[in-house]
Amino acid sequence: MSEVAAKQSHPKGLWVLFGTEMWERFNFYGMRAILTLFMVNALMLGESNASIIYGGFLALCYLTPLLGGFISDKYLGNRSCIMLGGTLMAIGQFSLFYSATIYDSNLGLSKGIFWLGLFVIIFGNGFFKPNISSMVGSLYPPQEKTKLDSAFTIFYMGINIGALLSQYFVPLIADVKVNNVQDPTVFKWGYLMACIAMVLGTLVFFFLKNKYVITPEGEPIGGKPNKDKANGAVEEQANFSSKSIGIASILFVVLFFAFRYFLVSEIGFSNFEIGTLVKGIIYPIIYAAGISLAFLIMSSAENMVERQRIWVIYIVSFFIIFFWAAFEQAGSSLTFIASNQTDRHFLFDWEMPASMVQIFNGLFVVILAVPFSLMWDKLRAKGKEPVSPLKQAMGLALIALSYFIIAHNVKDLGNSGLLAIKWLVLLYFIQTMGELCLSPIGLSLVGKLAPKRFASLLYGVFFISNAAGYALAGSLGAIIPATGDKFQKAEALGVNLQDVLDKKVTLTAEQIASFEKEQLPLEYTSFAGFEIHNLYEFFMVFVVLCGIAAVILAVLSPKLKKMMNGIT
Repeated sequence: MSEVAAKQSHPKGLWVLFGTEMWERFNFYGMRAILTLFMVNALMLGESNASIIYGGFLALCYLTPLLGGFISDKYLGNRSCIMLGGTLMAIGQFSLFYSATIYDSNLGLSKGIFWLGLFVIIFGNGFFKPNISSMVGSLYPPQEKTKLDSAFTIFYMGINIGALLSQYFVPLIADVKVNNVQDPTVFKWGYLMACIAMVLGTLVFFFLKNKYVITPEGEPIGGKPNKDKANGAVEEQANFSSKSIGIASILFVVLFFAFRYFLVSEIGFSNFEIGTLVKGIIYPIIYAAGISLAFLIMSSAENMVERQRIWVIYIVSFFIIFFWAAFEQAGSSLTFIASNQTDRHFLFDWEMPASMVQIFNGLFVVILAVPFSLMWDKLRAKGKEPVSPLKQAMGLALIALSYFIIAHNVKDLGNSGLLAIKWLVLLYFIQTMGELCLSPIGLSLVGKLAPKRFASLLYGVFFISNAAGYALAGSLGAIIPATGDKFQKAEALGVNLQDVLDKKVTLTAEQIASFEKEQLPLEYTSFAGFEIHNLYEFFMVFVVLCGIAAVILAVLSPKLKKMMNGIT
């Protein structure tokens, strides 16, 4: 009886990876909670630029796993890459701490250190993220691969315990308003907390990996790919022909300039404004990398079954771009709305910091992760479990529903009304259910479909869909219309902002300078040629994008099930 129970339980290595990822996510989400507020209130970059930079930063964090996955599969192995990634992220967070310490005395140097810190975090995350996810899948022998949906849901709960803790403690200390004005001097403590958390996560892995992160036979998981130390056997490696690499490289260059022209209407480099640089360099790199890499990996497929399974990963990855574009408004537009046009009084009339509102996502994941895992297990036992792509279509439908509800609750707010915080809580609750239908299921799907020789690289591919989603999130977050605080600032300048936006008045040069100093808009934002006049129209953009994606993916699910060739 005990042997049966042991076989049914999850390996202890899962809990080591759970703890490592928990502290890493505390580090990442703690920094994320205050990142845009720091850019706006300390570095004075403006909300639009902050949204674009935020989207570009997150996108690169999910693009570099391609590099980390490749280096792991080809040279270093999972273990070394996780240690390297954790160390780099701790250094990057300390750089942000230093930037937030000196911004008021040397703004130029502070910005330089800030960009350096983000750069180091981006590469650290690239080494860390695909390799720890890949190790979860490696803990289970082939006959137990059916446990992966459940295992990744548990692993995902660890991610969100870290997020939950960070989104409470970091805003409590680092998101403070004095007389309703943001105090930028305390942001540094949030970055320091993130740095300490990353050090803890790296130490957890370092001390426990050899004892617990092992195969059922006791062999270490995640060593260098060229040789298994136990028996000298050569492991599978990713191999790409020189011709395929050459074609992929040319394709990348062509697509980079095509996307650059589409996004910023120029092929050359004449506009060096920070928002344009991010949209015109980082975003095209991400989109071009995803497509060119698809060609490269597909060229290495050995048979039709393998090729079809890889296609499923790519098709699903395309659709979840729209999920992350909507979901990652949490750190930009939803944070600005929480800060500027939401009544945040919560229990016992306590006013919650704006960046803390994101905590509800982590809270609901921790509450719902195990019930969702049990639900999938029970449906599987009854033969009624939805195929993975259909689960992800359900996730897209749920996030469309969340924005539909919030859109109708901001419709009549006008320029001075405040959104009740309960509607943001409901939004995060519905989005969390959508996230649990989509993100851990996607990680599991890659684990089940990816050929072993480039499993980490295909996890990088999966994360590039997150990257593309975050890039799109930055572009969409930048079209947020003026919130109530902007109208109040304009009124203090003696100007009716609504008349400015409606082109009923013409500002003087002095007034335009004042608008730029106060980071006030001079015209409506737009998306796909349509002006965005209010928050209702802004949120309906996400309803339409995610709703259409959900329907198409659901219709495609039966075909995708066949292409998975027996894997569900």
